[in-house]
Amino acid sequence: MASADMTAAQMDDLPDRIAGTFSNRTVFITGGTGFMGKVLVEKLLRKCGDIRKIILFVRSKKGKTPKQRLEELLNDALFEKVRTLRGGVEPLLAKLAIVSGDVSEPDLGLSDADRQMLVDEVDIIVHAAATVRFDEEMKKAVLLNVRGTKLVLELARQCKHLKLHIHISTAYCHLHEKLLEERAYPPPADPHRIIDAMEWMDDDTIAAITPKLLSKLPNSYAFTKALGEALAVEAMQDIPVIILRPSIVIPIWQEPVPGWTDNINGPTGLLIGAGKGVIRTMYCKGNSYADYLPVDIFINGIMITAWNYLECGDTKSNVINFTSSAEIKVTWIEMIDAGREIIMNRVPLNGVVWYPGGSMKHSRLYHNICAFFFHWLPALFVDTLLFCLGYKPVLMRVHRRISKGFDVFEYYTNNQWDFKSDIAQTVRQKLNERERRDYKCDAVGLDISKYFEDCIRAARVFILKEYEDTLPAARRHMNIMWFVDLVTRCLFWGLLLYWLSGWATSTFSSSSHEVTPAIMVE
Repeated sequence: MASADMTAAQMDDLPDRIAGTFSNRTVFITGGTGFMGKVLVEKLLRKCGDIRKIILFVRSKKGKTPKQRLEELLNDALFEKVRTLRGGVEPLLAKLAIVSGDVSEPDLGLSDADRQMLVDEVDIIVHAAATVRFDEEMKKAVLLNVRGTKLVLELARQCKHLKLHIHISTAYCHLHEKLLEERAYPPPADPHRIIDAMEWMDDDTIAAITPKLLSKLPNSYAFTKALGEALAVEAMQDIPVIILRPSIVIPIWQEPVPGWTDNINGPTGLLIGAGKGVIRTMYCKGNSYADYLPVDIFINGIMITAWNYLECGDTKSNVINFTSSAEIKVTWIEMIDAGREIIMNRVPLNGVVWYPGGSMKHSRLYHNICAFFFHWLPALFVDTLLFCLGYKPVLMRVHRRISKGFDVFEYYTNNQWDFKSDIAQTVRQKLNERERRDYKCDAVGLDISKYFEDCIRAARVFILKEYEDTLPAARRHMNIMWFVDLVTRCLFWGLLLYWLSGWATSTFSSSSHEVTPAIMVE
């Protein structure tokens, strides 16, 4: 192994065996236009110049040709680094192809010609397509996460040159296990029977039996991902399959664009809501922690485990947890406090409706009371004001969405799980210094405050479309909201003290009048 003080030039002289794994191979990716898929595509294009082809499986879209859809993807800010490296979009297009289809459709919605092309050409499959909505209706979740997985595995069995099928699961699919080990677990139901039932049952019947199907599981996401994983385990008897279980996948840590994301799922949405002053109370055990994994670290993990399986011959390591809590733990309260400090003092958001504040509540009753006074009443007041001024009310709708999200979120914030991650930690010991740098998959060097700041800055630009030139105005607005919040607090407590003083004086005076006549009679 190379020494730790090796220079960058010396590292560059070492072999990149990870990139070599994908040399002259065709990779088929489902979910390639999603958050995780985009980062995987970018990394393969940037690091694996000798890859033969990347085939993306996407739903058809009227009005746009496959080339137009690919150009739209490649013009995203995420691909700026690889565009510069490879000399523009055209060289990237030469490595990419689109296959029209839909994972939730029978036979994947593939044409005969496209299916035959995949059967003849594909070497590696990465199945990442899934609905990540935790509250998805059961039928839709089963057709996409379970039947879709079954159909992709059936396609994999037909592929003439298949070297590896990578199934992306989740570390949160066996929630009855407080310690998730790197092994297969029995599914909550027979996936084949569940698929059959969803295909013929009507929606009302499915809705009626959903609580019984879920049993102690909190939502359709956990249920269907566990079933999909069971199908992948079953397929290991016929084809080379590995199951990767990432924890909560969050924005990019290091490359190619620190903080980049294309959605507001997970902590990003929480930080935006709190930073806008909309979320002011949460029912949460603040001293507990969730397990987060930056998406670039997981994508590196996908490529490293493919190398470990194909080139190192480690076919027994086929169920792998990709989690971070064995190395670093960030409690909910630490995350919220860090985000609040950054938004208040360094990277304020535009148009905050109130100065960021609030706290986490350990009591549901206390949270509900605070939600009534600090969420619903202000929202009602603001929307009434907007209506009177001729504008469309928005804040009540926002809080309904937040409340619905909290219904799902609270289960995870008030429970605790731990994860074994021995395989990933062992595999990375096989890497040379260049590979450790270029495919980083550890927490060494992580600065939590800097990472959250990158996430918030990226969310401003890529999600909220609030660009850097708006920061001075945002800081001025934040200062105004601080003053408004201070005045409001002073008035509230002043009025409360005035009312209590008046009430106490009245009560004391009334008591004195009642006692005096009795003394005079005596």
